Amino acid sequence: MGALMQAEAAQTPDALAGYKRLVVKIGSALLVDGATGKLRTQWLAALAQDIAALKAKGCDVVIVSSGAIALGRRILGLPGKTLPLDQSQAAASAGQIALSQAWASHLGEHGITTGQILLTPNITEERRYFLNARTTINTLLGLGAVPIINENDSVATFEIRYGDNDRLSARVATMIEADMLVLLSDVDGLYTAPPAQDPDARHIPHVAEITPEIDAMAGGAASHLSRGGMTTKLGAGKIATHAGTAMIIALGTAPHPLRALTQGARHTFFAPTPSATAARKRWIMGTLEVAGQITIDDGAVRALKSGRSLLPIGVVKVRGAFVRGDTVAVLDLDGHEIARGLAGLDRETAELVMGKKSETIKDILGPSTRTELVHRDNLVLLGH
Repeated sequence: MGALMQAEAAQTPDALAGYKRLVVKIGSALLVDGATGKLRTQWLAALAQDIAALKAKGCDVVIVSSGAIALGRRILGLPGKTLPLDQSQAAASAGQIALSQAWASHLGEHGITTGQILLTPNITEERRYFLNARTTINTLLGLGAVPIINENDSVATFEIRYGDNDRLSARVATMIEADMLVLLSDVDGLYTAPPAQDPDARHIPHVAEITPEIDAMAGGAASHLSRGGMTTKLGAGKIATHAGTAMIIALGTAPHPLRALTQGARHTFFAPTPSATAARKRWIMGTLEVAGQITIDDGAVRALKSGRSLLPIGVVKVRGAFVRGDTVAVLDLDGHEIARGLAGLDRETAELVMGKKSETIKDILGPSTRTELVHRDNLVLLGH
């Protein structure tokens, strides 16, 4: 099965070595005891030690944590395995408080501050919200905090029935340009078939590409606390790896699951697209609809080609009905498209500040205003 890249290739002892920004997804079945509905406090304390150790090495860590509904149903005394939508939302509301307090308490013992962010997958996919969410997470990381992210299940409708934090964690990882996504699971990676159903199933240590043949190996969710299974994990893997982020599926049930990965624990590694820059270029150039055009002067053209952001002072004309986060084409004075990127300002604001210096813009819009019309991280030069 060479096409599956499942040969028993040697894995490096430390699976997390060299990665500087990790997103770690924690499922409900790991955080909450299925029999009692209580938080697995000793397990969480051990994981907090692992996170502190990674941060001590200079690694940024973001946690995407399930568990709010599982905790909330016990708090509110809601029986049964399947809850109707209104009770699921109520459970999420009560459980999210307990979940946030647990993370803050355990990481706080290591001097780590946490910040809670509630998202639904559409926030990471609709460009008008994309930049704000990314800025918040990056700011927390820059201040040394660990963002704790979960779906906003207390008000979600579609997501509460079909959403999964595997996919959300992949969206977050690509949004903040993490170089590694770790999905902690009740299994130590991908097998040729669900191991609980097939005793002859073989572990696959390395996947170069998630092909239809790989997809066919996935099974469903094993726990009533979970909304995902291997199928959703492979879906997350496609999102992450296509954007240049590596992914690992690893066993998370035992204490210190991240430390185990640094000590050679078995897992499945999903290789990223060889060039993250190329993946991002394809994402901006090929999957987003152009909502407007920005014409710039020769000085701004030179600035972009030297790797700088597009500032309003170099803009001479703005067209289209774009909002912040939409894709815009950047034209030179001859009308040739030289770049494409994500707008940092909406059309009306761009017209208001075009041709003006950053200091003047702050006087007009306020001192906390971001003055880049297109930030260099969100801009692709044509021909580059």
